Amino acid sequence: MGQEIEQDQFTADAFEEFRQRLQEETKLLKRWFDDDHFEKLDLPTGGLEVEAWLVDQDHLPAPRNEQFLTQLSDPLVVHELSQFNFEINTAPQDLTGHFFGKTANGLAETWRKCLAGAHGLHLHPMTIGILPTVRDTILQLEFMSSWNRYRALNNQLIIMRGGKPIEIKIQGEDDFSLMNDSLMIEAACTSIQVHLQLTPKNAKRMFNASMVASAPLVAAAANAPFLYGKSLWSETRIPTFEQAVPVCGFRDRAGRQVGRVTFGTGYVRHSLLELFLENHRDYPILLPALMDGPAEQMAHLRLQNGTLWRWNRPIIGFNDKGEPHLRIEHRVMASGPTLTDMIANMALYLGLALALGNAETPPEDVLPFETARSNFYTAARDGLNAHIQWLNGSGNIQTLLVDHLLPEAKQALEDHGLDRADLDHYFDDVLHRRILSGRNGTQWQRAFVDVHGPDFQAMTARYQELQEIGLPVHEWEV
Repeated sequence: MGQEIEQDQFTADAFEEFRQRLQEETKLLKRWFDDDHFEKLDLPTGGLEVEAWLVDQDHLPAPRNEQFLTQLSDPLVVHELSQFNFEINTAPQDLTGHFFGKTANGLAETWRKCLAGAHGLHLHPMTIGILPTVRDTILQLEFMSSWNRYRALNNQLIIMRGGKPIEIKIQGEDDFSLMNDSLMIEAACTSIQVHLQLTPKNAKRMFNASMVASAPLVAAAANAPFLYGKSLWSETRIPTFEQAVPVCGFRDRAGRQVGRVTFGTGYVRHSLLELFLENHRDYPILLPALMDGPAEQMAHLRLQNGTLWRWNRPIIGFNDKGEPHLRIEHRVMASGPTLTDMIANMALYLGLALALGNAETPPEDVLPFETARSNFYTAARDGLNAHIQWLNGSGNIQTLLVDHLLPEAKQALEDHGLDRADLDHYFDDVLHRRILSGRNGTQWQRAFVDVHGPDFQAMTARYQELQEIGLPVHEWEV
């Protein structure tokens, strides 16, 4: 969720001052793009963020992250929106050689610390897209994390809506409707975010490739079929998150209201600068927190960007020398079920980004944006059963992954210098077997309910047990 701020209330003068600073920093960013003023990379780098839950002995959300994080005292493990969530970060690595092995080892080491810290408090950490036992009684303001940033986001959201409550409506296998007076339902949605650092030269192609690839990725990694006991989308996190922050910014070319959580308004045509210009031009300021420091730190531009949750989000970052760089933050895939599954999902995203981003014919020249957008929501709703339009026709997304996308992604990573044994493990032993069997996290949860009935506490207990054993989800029994 980004950096902390000092206050959670703002004056009209603060909005005006923030607007001026945002304009100044956006103009400076344009000069950086014009002059190619970004870190020079020999190799792209990748990293991973994992959002997780704390649950108690009854497998209910445990709002104790302050105690947990204080005891853990690890800079790689940080706050999230609610008191029952936290986030793990991995160290960025060059995308070559044993990248996946190194990332997996780093994540496993941090996860072991989280397990030990949670168990010392008689809690369990869990990675799952939407916790089956979460209910409206805990998705309330009293359980929001203590950071000013979160309080301010909620305050400004309600002000911008004129006090109107937030309405969530989802049609899936069941119908779901909820009125809420805060953004806390966003805390029900946890994901992994894969970061891919780029150069300005390849950023446009990689960003568009990430958008095209979002449909098969959300289907392959789906792990959130239930909300409040209702069976909804294969990845219910997508419509829930989009409706949890209901402040529209503007209308796109198709006449749709564009929210702050969005698939986007079109492919990038020239550079990622277009997205930052859109941030400045079209989206109202939500958090006008004023910060010290020169425009070169991009503090206000980055804060504005951090209040927009594109499913593929552009990032301006800085290296240890203070040089700026560009990243894509790919946000479509659910958290969990296991560390192995999440590293495999990361591999699939990076492989597809490289395969599509380096293809002789850019996929965005073949697949219209509106089709890519439709594919994404169809895949989020129907998962591996989805029927989508692809570059060379239409078909079932499960078949497309098995026959084409898995081998293409694996080959792209091998061509890029990634270790073959790592690729064999994550693609052949994990991804191929999962997708061929259809047993991702969503299918396992639905199979559990088919066998045992809608006992979500028992399901969460069994899920947590199998997650700690560590076998990938396609090997789980219900």
